[in-house]
Amino acid sequence: MASTVDSSSNKSSLLMLREKVKKLGRVPASWAAYAWSIGREDQRRAIHALKVGLALTLVSLLYILEPLFKGLGKNAMWAVMTVVVVLEFTAGATICKGLNRGFGTVVAASLAFIIELVAVKSGKVFRGFFVASSVFLIGFAATYLRFFPSIKKSYDYGVVIFLLTFNLITVSSFRQENVLPLARDRLSTIAIGCAICLFMSLLVLPNWSGEDLHSCTVRKFEGLARSVEGCVNEYFRDQEKDDNIFDKQASRDYIHTGYRAVLESKSNDETLAHYASWEPRHSTQCYSYPWQKYVKLGSVLRHFAYTVAALHGCLESEIQTPTSVRSLFRNPCTRVAQEVTKVLQELANSIRNHHRCAPDVLSDHLHEALQDLNSAIRSQPRLFLGSKHGSANSRMLIELNSTKHTTSRTALPSFKTDTASLLERKITKGDRPPERNERSTLGRTLSKIAITSLEFSEALPFAAFASLLVEMVVRLELVIEEVKELERAANFKEFTGHDHLTIDLTCKEEKRNNNGVPGSHTVSAAAE
Repeated sequence: MASTVDSSSNKSSLLMLREKVKKLGRVPASWAAYAWSIGREDQRRAIHALKVGLALTLVSLLYILEPLFKGLGKNAMWAVMTVVVVLEFTAGATICKGLNRGFGTVVAASLAFIIELVAVKSGKVFRGFFVASSVFLIGFAATYLRFFPSIKKSYDYGVVIFLLTFNLITVSSFRQENVLPLARDRLSTIAIGCAICLFMSLLVLPNWSGEDLHSCTVRKFEGLARSVEGCVNEYFRDQEKDDNIFDKQASRDYIHTGYRAVLESKSNDETLAHYASWEPRHSTQCYSYPWQKYVKLGSVLRHFAYTVAALHGCLESEIQTPTSVRSLFRNPCTRVAQEVTKVLQELANSIRNHHRCAPDVLSDHLHEALQDLNSAIRSQPRLFLGSKHGSANSRMLIELNSTKHTTSRTALPSFKTDTASLLERKITKGDRPPERNERSTLGRTLSKIAITSLEFSEALPFAAFASLLVEMVVRLELVIEEVKELERAANFKEFTGHDHLTIDLTCKEEKRNNNGVPGSHTVSAAAE
């Protein structure tokens, strides 16, 4: 009997061991698949990794080749450190860090050399006191300087390099007789490292921060257009036919992805605009390319995205307007969403191609859609003046209240704010947990019935949805104004009527095709 138990336990342990071995064998494959997916998202990542590897190989030749090592010595390691620290993904970031590192090193070496010239003429005791005092004063001044907003924004890395290089040279000069060769070698190796970084960033498949910011702005418009259209289509979707929970969740996640990227773009926009200001000019028509206009446009787009997020919140509301009521306003709301989406796509197209948008980009079709929505709401006054079910819900509320008073031992406490009443309520809840659960369930039921028994109960959820659509149109006008400011500042190409005519005719054709099937709208075809 014991031998049988031992054999079965051995078999189970062997099976568990095999399963663990299989899981460990799948780990490299899963990591390889994940790494491949990262590279497929943006192929520039793999290219940048190759550039970094090539740059490190080139700079390591200073150590490997004997003639170069004899000329630079162990200071060649500073070139390797420079490549590791300075070479960034975009050319603007590399230029910023490279110039900061070079300038900080030059200033630090110059100041350390001047201090050494003054200290070398004094005795050893005074020299040590002078070096220590210089390190303290320079360290205090440089660290305090980093708190200045303008310094922290653009030159913080340069101040850190200045502080590091100054202390290394000044302190080491106390034990070394001649500090000039040390400073010269440091400068030369750092210059070699920065030169290799700039060569790899500017001349070998460069990635420009300005182009990233420009493309990111275009993607924001397209994402907002998808979110707006998806919100309205999801709101008016037939719940009885489309009852697949997974499809519904996937649709709402798709909507959320569009406007969430805009809401979370503030830090990325500011960083890209800062690095883009260090890059060579992308246009000869303006003295300084207005990268900060992109940041301001991103701020206006975030305000617009807040409205889209609120519109998406209407889909998640606990109290919804009945489908029969919503269907009365499907066509005007869908038309407003389609026109807003078309405007967003046209703005994205104009920014992508660096040409100005149409003067009447906010076309009459959108105003007509708003008028249709207003007329549809005014044509159903009974929905917005009261509910037939209000009296029935009120009677149900009274009956539930009376039933609750008779079955419960104690009545619901009144709302007090003094400490004694709050303590009494807490003790009462702790003494009778079953009653507390019953009362909380009943309270939620009473609360829901009380809300639904209000006048305007059927119209309130849709009224919020419609008001957000109107608010979206108002904020869209602010977005258009900011886009036109960017176009003027960046000297975009003048508007040509051919592009506008193509978009306008496509819109009219889609409007005729959508009369029979509301909600079907292909925005990308119109924008292209």
